[in-house]
Amino acid sequence: MRFVLHCVATFALFGVVVTRGAAGAGSPERPASAVPCRPPPLSSSYVRRVRAALVAKRDIWGNALLRMNSGPTYERAQRYLEPLFHAEGPQMRRLTDSDVYYLAFAQPHGPAGGGTVALHVADGSEIISDRVDGSKLALDVGPDGRERYGSCTARLSSPRLFRGYQPILETGYVDENGVRFTQESFATRVSETDSLVSFVRLTIDAPGGSRPERIRFTLSNPGLEAGDGQLLRGDNTYLFFSEGGHAAGSSVVYTAGGTDSPLTQRIYVARLDRPAPSRPLALDEHAYEQARRALISYWDERLAHGAAFVVPEKRVVDAERNLLIQNLLMTWRYSIGNDYQEFEFPESLENSAVMGEYGFADVDRAMVEESFRREPHLYRNWEAATRLLAAARYFRFFADRSFIAATAPTLERNTLLLVRQLRAHGSGLLRRERYTADLPDVAYGLQTQAVAWQALNAIADVWRATGRRTLGDRARLAATRLGVGLRAAVQASGVRLPDGSLFVPSRLLDGEHPYEAITESTHGSYWNLVVQDALASGFFAPHGPESTGALAYLLGHGSRLLGLVRAGAYSLYGPRARTMSGTDEVYGLNVARFLADSDQPDQLVLSLYGDLAAGMTENTFVSGEGATVSPIAGNHYRSMYLPPNSTSNATFLECLRLLLVHETTTPRGSPRGLELAYATPRAWLAPGKRIVVREAPTSFGPISYSIDSARSAVAVRLEVPNRAPIASLRLRLRRPRPQKIKRVELDGHPYPHFGRRAETIDLTGLTGHLTLTVYFAAS
Repeated sequence: MRFVLHCVATFALFGVVVTRGAAGAGSPERPASAVPCRPPPLSSSYVRRVRAALVAKRDIWGNALLRMNSGPTYERAQRYLEPLFHAEGPQMRRLTDSDVYYLAFAQPHGPAGGGTVALHVADGSEIISDRVDGSKLALDVGPDGRERYGSCTARLSSPRLFRGYQPILETGYVDENGVRFTQESFATRVSETDSLVSFVRLTIDAPGGSRPERIRFTLSNPGLEAGDGQLLRGDNTYLFFSEGGHAAGSSVVYTAGGTDSPLTQRIYVARLDRPAPSRPLALDEHAYEQARRALISYWDERLAHGAAFVVPEKRVVDAERNLLIQNLLMTWRYSIGNDYQEFEFPESLENSAVMGEYGFADVDRAMVEESFRREPHLYRNWEAATRLLAAARYFRFFADRSFIAATAPTLERNTLLLVRQLRAHGSGLLRRERYTADLPDVAYGLQTQAVAWQALNAIADVWRATGRRTLGDRARLAATRLGVGLRAAVQASGVRLPDGSLFVPSRLLDGEHPYEAITESTHGSYWNLVVQDALASGFFAPHGPESTGALAYLLGHGSRLLGLVRAGAYSLYGPRARTMSGTDEVYGLNVARFLADSDQPDQLVLSLYGDLAAGMTENTFVSGEGATVSPIAGNHYRSMYLPPNSTSNATFLECLRLLLVHETTTPRGSPRGLELAYATPRAWLAPGKRIVVREAPTSFGPISYSIDSARSAVAVRLEVPNRAPIASLRLRLRRPRPQKIKRVELDGHPYPHFGRRAETIDLTGLTGHLTLTVYFAAS
């Protein structure tokens, strides 16, 4: 587990940022003609708003959205902060030459993802092979062919994706000569070569009377020779290019414009990610469109193998689909193309569960099996627990006995590692161990103990269900012993504050004191990240005094900003970290689970829109491990650390699913029931809107339902599974204005089990196909 942290007591806000409208957030519009490359400075009102939000002990932005009629929306949330655009690596180094994030494009084979990947920098300036230090294709424009495409952000339009979600990058740029460009690029596989191929289409709109343009595509590979529409070295092809270009060493150069009349011209290039022998490719519009259609078909078919969560808000659906595409590529990898391309405990296993929840059983299984090939690293107990928990979750969803049979020796070894410790250790706790990667502290980590309790209970159910009752009983006994020890440690360490909230230390029995403002110290920032795993484990009973008190502490002591997890920024701010601040949505995944368990629908909606508006890039949905909030001098936009990040992606996906499908559990963590549509944004059930969930895996079997909202009634169709008994099944209908339910009909007959004011219908005991009509009283 890695952390990007901050410590905030005072704030030095400085730098220049491109503003967006009156609120100061957004991407520059492409001008009608060339303009000087001088982004507008950061407004003083923006500085004041950011400072006020960061020093507050409550989420003042989020609370303002919650007070508005119909609650948070994307449009409201995106007004608060400048967009993410810059990408940083270790030692505050630029991740790319232009300091702009990239999009990872590939066409992976099978559920393991990965393979070769092309990194398309979001400003359109270059394409990189496999890793940020790999070979490159760069694009320069201008009268002398020396202006890097996208280098002036004031003249760059906001990068976006084709159809809103397909992995096809679209950009627009105006160079210093006033010539307009639009660029589209993607990576796919074609029959002419075994290499992944990046296609680029560049459209040039040159105004009449402009100087001639030189468009230069340059490979970083030396010693290339020109062939028939190709750049080659020996038998290997490096680049195909369309008619009109001429080779000059490792470059291909085109000339456009320079006439009295406006001129539009299209250029095509196709770069092999790994140079290889190739059959001839006549690169023109037809070849380009054929490759693009094949790519679109590939990803649409891949997505169709999963569950469907369709909501009446295009940006949310676009984000969901693209984040699934990203994570189908990354799978167990924490990131791709940079130093974080590795298996990360426990984050990669959290990702596996989310992919399983979205119906990708093969990916879920492959990721769990990958974890078994990873040797224990920093946290032997925590890693063992997360392996057991991920395996148990997979089995609950898919009842795959072959998986348990194949992995039983590894699962048994991890079970016994925890069981034997608890039998030998008199405290009722697992041994102390490192609880973060970045601090030397060895402790009884609350998150390790709580997740181990959760995992032992979960694997006990699996062992019993697969005929290993003795081992299941041992795991259950160990979970009980750990529960007793952990409860005693929490009671001895926890502090009830005068405001009624409860502080539960992340380092048990070590004298950790409450933080007046969570982000005021290094340990407070770490606490805010690691404690979320414990709160989501189910150890603290939902709606009980401990979970209620812990939630109050989070909300009242600076844990959230615009619904995002406050964290931050040593890796992004460097020596300035103690006076700056950021967010880290990697850890929002378990915040979302805790909020759903606590039945906090409005906070969940805030998390969804805060993440969409400020936790990822605008229109391309890329996020890093951490992100800046306080501006950095010289940066026009906010920065991310080592994007893309698969767990940040999983946070949004998990939050969206929890709005629509939430599983409840018994005090031991076993599956108990389902809550459907319990936290949907109210606008999603306005008259004429529709929600569809299809074949969503649950512990009881796949659930499907649709909700069609009209002015005075809502029609609901459900397919309720019966693989295992559902002790509680409830549906909630959150209309734009809370309305009392007047009556309900089930299959055309009156149905009495509903709460008039609670917007909730109790369907417990019903299975199979159900048709409901819900009538509302006039508001």
